[in-house]
Amino acid sequence: MPLCSFSKRRPHQHLLRSPRLDQRRPLVTLRLLLLAVLMVLTLVVSLRFALLHQSFSEPWYKAPELDFELTNNKIPFPPKANKTQKTNMLYEEPTHNANRSPVPNDTAPATKASADDSNIQVPRESHKSVSPYHDWELFSADFQEMLRNLKIFVYPDISINESSSLFARIFLPHPNPFDPKLGNYFSEHMFKVALLQSSLITPHPEEAHFFFLPFSINALRNDPRVHSEASISEFVSQYTSRISREFRFWNASEGTDHFYVCCHSVGRDAASKHHDLHNNAIQVICSSSYFQRLYITHKDVGLPQVWPRPHERVLNPPDARHRLVFFAGRIQNSNIRQQLIASWGNDTYMDIFSVSPSFSYEEGFRRSKFCLHVKGYEVNTARVSDAIHYGCIPVIISDYYDLPFANVLDWSKFSIIISHGDIPHLKKILLSISRQMYLGMYHNLCLVRRHFVWHTRPRDYDSFHMTAYQLWLRRSMHRLSSHTLT
Repeated sequence: MPLCSFSKRRPHQHLLRSPRLDQRRPLVTLRLLLLAVLMVLTLVVSLRFALLHQSFSEPWYKAPELDFELTNNKIPFPPKANKTQKTNMLYEEPTHNANRSPVPNDTAPATKASADDSNIQVPRESHKSVSPYHDWELFSADFQEMLRNLKIFVYPDISINESSSLFARIFLPHPNPFDPKLGNYFSEHMFKVALLQSSLITPHPEEAHFFFLPFSINALRNDPRVHSEASISEFVSQYTSRISREFRFWNASEGTDHFYVCCHSVGRDAASKHHDLHNNAIQVICSSSYFQRLYITHKDVGLPQVWPRPHERVLNPPDARHRLVFFAGRIQNSNIRQQLIASWGNDTYMDIFSVSPSFSYEEGFRRSKFCLHVKGYEVNTARVSDAIHYGCIPVIISDYYDLPFANVLDWSKFSIIISHGDIPHLKKILLSISRQMYLGMYHNLCLVRRHFVWHTRPRDYDSFHMTAYQLWLRRSMHRLSSHTLT
């Protein structure tokens, strides 16, 4: 081959020649396909983490439909009414059974709750902080011991008048305790009615742990011979003095094992004119305030203030509660309520009224997620028990309130407690509550509802037995011997 011909050829051209286009197309397509798959997977993983973060941190109020799933279990809310089934009844209560526990222990697997547990299937978390009780096992065991051993003696009709029948209705149980007109005094009357029907009462004072002074503040208030608060305290003082003269049990303990029950503000000064009644005897009283001069914490007992309301057998579930907050009440006797109305009365997120709203009082509780309990003249109102009754999370704005059954119930697990100074931040506080936290509080609220219900014939863990348990915890460390009483 001539030299000139060889010089025109490109060296190693066969090594540098590119494949033809039809040979490269499958390789390019495969690379593009792999890249697209990788981008899709990256997008899916990113969305998954975003949704997971949102379910734990996004406030529930941004979601129109709540996700009821907690961990791997679900809270099934009340099914639609079925004519052939009654399992949807949220508040079907059992007959009295002292050996039955209303709530399985915290480590038990998920099981269907009993009818007394509102027929709601609930997840059993392993962490004990989710329970609405400080220590369920300890409380349940001690409660059963109380049912077996606690004895209460009720004094007979002893009045300051020689003819006791003239004041009989002051001491006898109310003939119609479910009369709606009783209002704030309902708990006062129902304790006496339930006690006389309970297994705790004894006709033998020598074996009694406690002695009940059965006068009714409400009956005294409606008696024209007494009526005024000053006359009521004078009547109570003279009655107690007569008890100490005619019975030996008061003097044996100086009244430390005696108690009386009253509700609403009229009764808070009932013991003011009898030194030992005030200082030694136990007040079972609705106006249980740390700031009140006649209430002695750890000696006296906070009584839940309940109104006679029909049972809510089917609670409105969380996804049917479309309003954030409800409150309706007079503001004339409360600076705190006036501040609340001034701050939030015109907020469209909240139903807060100082006058009667266009809808019923009950409907406000049923359709709202949170219901406010705001201090009026006293720290207590029936709005706490109303909120629990209708399944609305209570928001308690009442400083120095010795909450009922607080040594048993962990109120932070089914209510929101804020101070008076936090009213300007109320909306921010409530909107910051996550969906999961709200559902957990609703679940706990369903469990504790039984403790805020009265029955003429008491049932396990109802208001009567929970109040009696508070007395049980205050029983004397020593028992008076029969020799001392003779």
